[in-house]
Amino acid sequence: MKVDVKRLLIGGSILSLSAIMLSACGNSNNDTATSSGAAESSAKVEGDIKLWVDTEHIDALQGQVDKFEKEYPDVKVTVAAGSSADAKADVSKDPEQAADVFMMPHDQVGQMAEAGLIYPIGDKQAATIKDTNVEAAVDAVTWKDKIYGYPYGVESQVLYYNTSKLTADDVKTWEGLTSAGKIGTNFAEAGANYIFGPLFMSNGNVLYGENGEDINGTNFNNEAGIEVLQWIADQKNNSGVLQASESALSDLQSGKSDAFLSGPWSKNDVEKALGDNMGVAAYPTIDFGSGAKQMKAFLGVKLYAVNQQTKAPLAAMALAEYLSNQETQEIEFTENGVVPSNKDAQNSDAVKADAVAKAVMEMSDADHSVVMPKLPEMVSFWPPMDALINDTYKGQIKADQFQDKLDKFVSDISKVSE
Repeated sequence: MKVDVKRLLIGGSILSLSAIMLSACGNSNNDTATSSGAAESSAKVEGDIKLWVDTEHIDALQGQVDKFEKEYPDVKVTVAAGSSADAKADVSKDPEQAADVFMMPHDQVGQMAEAGLIYPIGDKQAATIKDTNVEAAVDAVTWKDKIYGYPYGVESQVLYYNTSKLTADDVKTWEGLTSAGKIGTNFAEAGANYIFGPLFMSNGNVLYGENGEDINGTNFNNEAGIEVLQWIADQKNNSGVLQASESALSDLQSGKSDAFLSGPWSKNDVEKALGDNMGVAAYPTIDFGSGAKQMKAFLGVKLYAVNQQTKAPLAAMALAEYLSNQETQEIEFTENGVVPSNKDAQNSDAVKADAVAKAVMEMSDADHSVVMPKLPEMVSFWPPMDALINDTYKGQIKADQFQDKLDKFVSDISKVSE
C-alpha cells in the first residue's frame, strides 16, 4: 500500500449516493441483495460475473474460484487482471462494464460509497465480517455506519533491522535504536508524509476525528503537535538517523544503515539483503518530550467490493464473501504473503510462525497504528504534510513558526468542506 495509498486518493466529482438508487441495477433481486445480503437470501444465486484481481493473485485464487463455481453451479466467474490501486478510477470510467467484484484498498471506500459505486453489505454478511475479522479491518471497511467491503488482509509498516548490529532490546525505543545503530529513513523527501504523518497521532492527536470521518476533526495545532515538530527538527542532528529514500534498502545491505521502516512488500528484498541476520519488530516507542509514546503507522486493509451496477448482486456478494473467507485468506498468505484479517487465519501455525506477519499483526492494534482515514478529502492531507515534515527536518521552519505552520496545515486540510 505504501506509495499507492497517496496515488489512490485522487480527486473527482463525488456523486450523492442517494442519487444512484440501489434499484438502478435493474435486477429484481436488488432489494433482496441490499437488505439482507447474498448468503441470507432465499433467491437463487446465479449469473455470469466478472472478477478483477491484481495479476499476482490470479494463480492463487483460481482454485478458490473453481471451488466456488462447484458450490454455485449456476454462477460463471470470469477472472481478469485489474489494478486494485486504481479501483476507483477504473470502475468510475464505466461502472456497467466494470467487474462485478474487485479488489481495492480500504482508503477508497469513502469515495466509492459516496459516488454510489459499491454496494453496502447486508446485515447477515456484515455480522459475519464483524465476528470473524480483527477490529481494525472492520473499521476500515465501514463508512457512515455501513459496511461496504469484505476484508481479506491487513498491511502496516514494520521495523526491519540487522540482528548482527542491533538487539531486540535496542529496537524497542527510538532512542535505543539510534544510539546503538543507524536507521535509514525519509524525513526530507516526498513520501515522508506516509511514514511520519502518524507521529501526530502517536502523541495523542487525531486526524479527521476519532473515526476518520470528520472533515473538521484534525487537532494537530496544539502543544502535542508542536512537540512532534520539535522532535522531527531534532532528528537532523541525530547521528543515528540517516536520510534515505530510494537508497534505504541498499544502505541496509551495504551496512551503511542497520534498520529501516517498510512493509511486508519488502520482506523478500530484506531477506536477500540480510539473510539470517534479518530481524523484524513492531515500531519502537518515541519520547516527544513528555514521556514514551508508542510510535504509530498507518494501517491499510485489503478488501473485495461489489459493483453497485452488477446485474447479479447475489452471485457477486456470494463470491466476495467466499474469496475473503478463512480458507482463501490462508491461501493468500501462503502464496502471496498477505497477512490475514480473519482472526482464525491469524492464529494458524503458518501465520504465527512468520516474523513479518507477527509484527504486522502486532502493529494492527489501536496502540500501534491508525486506520488510514477513508474520508474522500484525505487527498488534501498528503502535499501539506510532506511540506511540513520536509521543511521542519531541513531547518526551514523554525521553532517560533511551529504554531503558525500547524494552524495553516489544519486549515488547509479542513477548508475543502467550506
